[in-house]
Amino acid sequence: MQNLTRITRNPEVMGGKPCIRGMRVTVGTIIGLMASRHSNSDIIKAYPYLEEADIYEALAYAAWRAEEIEVPLISA
Repeated sequence: MQNLTRITRNPEVMGGKPCIRGMRVTVGTIIGLMASRHSNSDIIKAYPYLEEADIYEALAYAAWRAEEIEVPLISA
């Protein structure tokens, strides 16, 4: 796993959820916006203190976490 320098966790900020650079913007918020088809520019307009690199690192973090957590799948 690459060194993720923009993702922080602090129990005093957003209940310890992974956030972007200590701000009150969670990785989950960014991933949710991306899943809702918001573009990088849409996200940056909504959160002007974010940088495009923050969005890419949030995606990298989420991908890494998805691979690290085993979730039982329900067979069809």
